[in-house]
Amino acid sequence: MGILYAMVARGHMVLSEFSSTTTNASVIARQILDKLPPGNVDSNSSYSQDRYIFHVKRTDGLTALCMADDASERRIPFTFLEDVHKQFVKKYGRAILTAAPYAMNEEFSRILGQEMERYSTDPNADRLNRLKGEMSQVRTVMINNIEKVLERGDRLALLVDKTTALQGNTLRFRKQSRRFKNTMWWENFKLTGCLLLVIAIILYIVLATLCGGPFMTSCLKSFFNVD
Repeated sequence: MGILYAMVARGHMVLSEFSSTTTNASVIARQILDKLPPGNVDSNSSYSQDRYIFHVKRTDGLTALCMADDASERRIPFTFLEDVHKQFVKKYGRAILTAAPYAMNEEFSRILGQEMERYSTDPNADRLNRLKGEMSQVRTVMINNIEKVLERGDRLALLVDKTTALQGNTLRFRKQSRRFKNTMWWENFKLTGCLLLVIAIILYIVLATLCGGPFMTSCLKSFFNVD
């Protein structure tokens, strides 16, 4: 698969050509040039010859022609011809209008060979394939960015879950602290009450012993001055 022959002509006059294989492509190309309608009308056309297809692009009075095998799509050969036309016009300018036959062949035939090789082997030479490759790269970058965003979202959700759990733990700790405080207050209250009761009993026993019995008769008599 690929482009095997290329030519640049002004009208019926060949200015440069290159062939990557030994064929009669040059003869057939000249026959096609002779069959092209006169005038400078821009057009694209294709001609079948055996298992090869000749593609012709006429632009501004300049004809770019190539031969490719019949397995090639039309898009790639015509993209090749468009690039060849642009390079040829950019390189030689107005000299094209008065150039003699094969005037640019020595220099531009090498460029034709290089471009034929590039379009036949490099998938990025085709603008559509190149655009597809760029779109694929953009798609890959977008997918990676989306995955990062989703991963960041998962981390954020995990952080929210942890924050919620921490808030719940804080509330439980506060409740437990309040319950523990109340329990400790009640325990202290009971301990203080028991301590006061013990002190009262000890004091009673001491007074009962000193005052003559459990009713503390002597102490009461002395207190009320009873004879």
